[in-house]
Parts: sequence; structure tokens; C-alpha cells
Amino acid sequence: MHILGLVLILLLGAAIFGPQLWVRHVLQRHGADRPDFPGTGSELAEHLIAEHGLDGVKVQTTEKGDHYDPQTRTVCLSRETHAGKSLTAVAVAAHEVGHALQHARNEKGLKLRQSLVGVAAAIDTVASAFFIAAPVLTVIVRSPLALLAMAGIGIALLAVRVLVHLVTLPVEFDASFGKALPILRAGNYLQESDLSDARGVLRAAALTYVAAALTSLLDLARWIRLLRW
Repeated sequence: MHILGLVLILLLGAAIFGPQLWVRHVLQRHGADRPDFPGTGSELAEHLIAEHGLDGVKVQTTEKGDHYDPQTRTVCLSRETHAGKSLTAVAVAAHEVGHALQHARNEKGLKLRQSLVGVAAAIDTVASAFFIAAPVLTVIVRSPLALLAMAGIGIALLAVRVLVHLVTLPVEFDASFGKALPILRAGNYLQESDLSDARGVLRAAALTYVAAALTSLLDLARWIRLLRW
């Protein structure tokens, strides 16, 4: 019975942390600079912005990870992506420009995600305060009903995060395979031999949010267990 429990824990850990490790592995595997690449990730991003007439969109470095900010119309690239001449840098930069294209075309998926991100940000602020206060309240109240109520609130707050991630997935895959990959192929920015690896990098870029969703589900599972207890 103990062995079965251990196996289940290992399987759960693999399901939750496996995607995170895989994403990191793929991005690092193709993260070495390539002397045959003519420009950096930021230079490619700036070129694609001009090529597609995305007036007003700018590129800058960030410490918060590669992303596109529709509020400021900025393609935000990590230092590695911004200055790198690697396959990862090129593919990730194209992926983020893909989001800028979604924004310029007023695509519904990105609009819905931004609406949910705003709601989730406000809820995360409430959640942070709640998670800090919940253990203290549990000790003070010592009531099963109060514990159930707090667990229910925790589950609801975490469920919003999961919903945001689920809505994000189609948007991310479109940025990778509906926008970035066709652009890289049609513009001959990569050799044919690199396109297969680029697909892997673009898939990893899109699945970054799957890993985040799984992490949220882990927290959700903890609250559900608490609720059952």
C-alpha cells in the first residue's frame, strides 16, 4: 500500500513538474548562439515589427520573462532573448511578435485573455492576503464550518488562475504555430534544417503556461484535500 502511494506521488510529481522541466530543457538545448544567424532576437523582433507594419510597437528588455504587453504595445524580451543569436532567441522573439500581430488584428482570444488577466491580477492580490490570513484564522476560529468556508474561498481563487491559463493556451499556440512559424518559414529566416527544432522551441514557449496551470492545479488539489478533511 505504501509502495502504491509512493508510485502515485511520483506520477503526480512527474505530471506537474515534468512539463516545466521539459520546457526548460528545450529552451536551454537550443540556447547557444549561432554564428550563422545574422541578428539577435531583438533585431529580428524589430525587423518583423517593421515588416508587418506594427506602428507604435516597441522592443525592450525585461527581467519578468519574455512576453508581449498590450497595454504599452511592447515586445518584452529577456536579456538572453534580446541579445542572443540562438535558435531559442529567434523563435521566442517571433512568438512574442506573434502576440503583437494578434493585438494589431484585434483577435478575440487575446482580448479575452487580457480581460481575464486583469481580473486574475485583482484576485491574486486578494488571494495573497487570504492565504496569509487563513492559517491564523483557522487556529483562532477552530470551527469545521469556518475551515470549509476558507477552503472553498481558496479553491475559488485558484480556479480563476486555472481558467486564465486554459484560455491562454489557444492564444499561445496561435502565436507559435499560426503566426511565428509561418513567418519564419515564409521569410526564410531559418534554414529548412532548423525548422524542426524551431517547432520544438515554439511548442515549449506555448506550453510554458501549461506548466503554470499545472502548478495552480497542485495548489487547488491541496485545498480540495483540506476541504475533504
